[in-house]
Amino acid sequence: MITNIKIRRTVVCLLCIGILSLSVYLLASPKKEFSENENRYLAKFPSFSARTLLSGEYTESLGDWLADHFPQRDFFVGLKSGVEIASGRKEINHVYVAQDDYLIESYAEPQNTERITDTLVSFYDKIDTRKVDVNLMLVPTAVTIYNDKLPAHAPLSDQTTTASAIYDACGIPAVDCTDRLFEGTARGQLYYRTDHHWTTLGAYCGYLAYCDAKKMTPVSLESLTAQTVTDTFAGTLYSKVNDYSHPKDTITIYTNPADDLTVTYVDTGEVTDSLYNLDYAAEKDKYSLFLNNIHPLVVIENSTAASQDALMLIKDSYANSMVPFLAHHYKKIYVLDTRYYRDGPSSFLAEHGDITDVLLLYNMNTLDGDTGIRGIY
Repeated sequence: MITNIKIRRTVVCLLCIGILSLSVYLLASPKKEFSENENRYLAKFPSFSARTLLSGEYTESLGDWLADHFPQRDFFVGLKSGVEIASGRKEINHVYVAQDDYLIESYAEPQNTERITDTLVSFYDKIDTRKVDVNLMLVPTAVTIYNDKLPAHAPLSDQTTTASAIYDACGIPAVDCTDRLFEGTARGQLYYRTDHHWTTLGAYCGYLAYCDAKKMTPVSLESLTAQTVTDTFAGTLYSKVNDYSHPKDTITIYTNPADDLTVTYVDTGEVTDSLYNLDYAAEKDKYSLFLNNIHPLVVIENSTAASQDALMLIKDSYANSMVPFLAHHYKKIYVLDTRYYRDGPSSFLAEHGDITDVLLLYNMNTLDGDTGIRGIY
């Protein structure tokens, strides 16, 4: 009996020592502010007050902090996802674990198509189409183009029907790149396996569709200089699934030896001769190497362009990897990210009489919630 009591006391003491040691470690160890694997900021240690304690806010925030800074957290998060996938789970955080190592974001029927359409109609009505040629490209994502890779019984996504409805309702001439993308699947990888963006080859298929619509002669991919800048890209979907054993992606960029570029990032004043910032190849957010991440306005000039035309490109991040192909055809391209450009593209168009073409380019998966749409006026 005495021996059993001693054993229990020893176990309790060891547990207390373990809890105390863990608490000291949690408080004293260096803390990360940002999780690269999950691509998000981690919870900060909460400020204590009587109000937050009584409301339960303090204990809830403390729980979040403890979960985010638990020792070897990345290992355990990755282990959890690995076990779920191994047990047959095929959807994690709205991402399908698909064939051929693809992670494919699911698609929900949009709730704001009327607002999107009204915004596009209002913008289009302000343009003198006798002087400026306007086009709209709504890009289907991997859930449509790679639907054959989805898990069995995954709901069929109908991005093309929604896109067609928006094209018809707003009246802006459509550049439908769906067929070009389906054709391109035989050529190579069109979407990243770990990210929601299309690859540079996918962007090239979109560029071919634009050339079809504009009756421009496209630059052949074979005439461009290809460079693989990283083979360790772990994108947004990798961060959602948190399967850290998942194969990484390769990013390839293309440059045209015939182009003589001057690229100006208006907000920072930086001027360069490249459409890529390869410093990002060493960071988590590697897709940001295209067009140097986020800028409200970028001006691209090409002194050896195939025409004297100027393009205003209103876009989301899908367009960033298509711009290097478009640059060959325009003496000047004004790239507007309307999430951050606050003066409105209509005013910009009125102030820049050299603009001959306007292209609005958005992907279907983020179109519904894209704050940039509200900036098109």
